[in-house]
Amino acid sequence: MPQTKWKDEPDEHDYPAAADYLALLADRATVDHLTAQLRSAPILHKKAKDILRAARLQLLPADNPHVQADLDKIENGKALAPILLVRGDLESDVALQIADGYHRVCASYHTDENTDIPTKIASWK
Repeated sequence: MPQTKWKDEPDEHDYPAAADYLALLADRATVDHLTAQLRSAPILHKKAKDILRAARLQLLPADNPHVQADLDKIENGKALAPILLVRGDLESDVALQIADGYHRVCASYHTDENTDIPTKIASWK
C-alpha cells in the first residue's frame, strides 16, 4: 500500500458536512462558531491512532464501503482532505469529535497507524 497523500486544505464541502454533524451535538450559534474556528484554524498533524483513541471511536474495517473508497484513493495516489476536529475536554470527560473525516482517519490507520494526518482543530470554549 502506498503512503497516504494529503491535500493542503480541507475540501470546501467538508465544512458544511462538519456543521451537519455538529448540529446533532450543539445549537446553531455554537455550530457556526465552531465552523468559523475550523475554517481559520492552522493545520496541525496528529496520528491516526491518537485521533481514534481521543475520540473513543472504533477503527472501522477496511471493507467498510466508505473506508474502502478512501483506501482506493490512497492506492491510486490521490490525496485525501485534512480532518476536521473539535477538541474534547479531559476534565469533563468529553471525547474529541471527528466533525468530518472519520472514514479518512480509518483508511489512514489501515495503511499506517503512525502516519501524521493533517487536521484542523476547533474548541468548544
